[in-house]
Amino acid sequence: MAIYRSVLDLIGNTPMVDVSALSPNPDVRIAVKLEGQNPGGSIKDRIALSIIEAAEKDGLLEPGAELIEPSSGNTGIGMALVARLKGYHLRVVLPANVSPERRQLLDVWGAEIIESPGSEGSNGAVRLARTLAAEHPEWVFLYQYANPANPRAHYEGTGPEILRDCPDVTHFVAGLGTSGTLLGVGRYLKEHNPDVQVWAVEPPTGEMVDGLRNLDDGYIPPIFEEQGGAELLDRKTIVKPRQSIEWTRRLAEVGIFAGISTGAAMAGAAKCAETIERGSIVVISPDGGWKYLSTGAWTDDLDVVEARARATIYF
Repeated sequence: MAIYRSVLDLIGNTPMVDVSALSPNPDVRIAVKLEGQNPGGSIKDRIALSIIEAAEKDGLLEPGAELIEPSSGNTGIGMALVARLKGYHLRVVLPANVSPERRQLLDVWGAEIIESPGSEGSNGAVRLARTLAAEHPEWVFLYQYANPANPRAHYEGTGPEILRDCPDVTHFVAGLGTSGTLLGVGRYLKEHNPDVQVWAVEPPTGEMVDGLRNLDDGYIPPIFEEQGGAELLDRKTIVKPRQSIEWTRRLAEVGIFAGISTGAAMAGAAKCAETIERGSIVVISPDGGWKYLSTGAWTDDLDVVEARARATIYF
């Protein structure tokens, strides 16, 4: 086994696991891509490295630069890891009601936390970060929601990996968050096979599912509009909070210890499998279950877990 030069070289090339035992259709294979295997624990490591290295290439970052970024968890953690290793100071605008795991990981890698109102969720963090960035032009604001290096990370990395490991993929299913994963992977797969369908999983309007957003709730990521997200997606499917928790538990039955957003994506994949005669679905698992242990998602009463997830941001 090779010795890597840096932890950053471990980002990407994540494994896929067949979970067809959970498919409601015996003629539909389902494979899960385990992004929790990235060193920072999530798929957001990919975009963190991509947007920071793109800024370095463009001359936006000098040694010792100070960055600011809104996040409800994983992107902030990924950026904190990359910034720590590259010598930058990161300020993360974080909703006050995020889980303790998220805060602790940001502390581990030396990020400075600026709280935004928990009641405003990730949209409130975005608003406060934009205000602070305007007030402090000396801070570098890379803004994951509008940064083309976000979907590019998936177009150049995640998408090719999926096609390499599952060349017969017919459907790609992922949660709708910043939209970078769906845009980058979806475009890559469709360029190689226009018949591949791209399904986005989103929560009901006004409800929260960990790691996902509904575009009808008032904020559409600029990259989604600029890169033709509405035209790229073949379908959006709604997954409720309880469904996401139930499918998180079902994944554990086949040995996949993943986060609640993975459960949501699997629920979407199951809906997809029910509507097609045969095919091969690839599902993104954004992160691992260890970041969600404080939810009690695997052990507590479902009603209790659902209520807890509504009050605390875990993604």
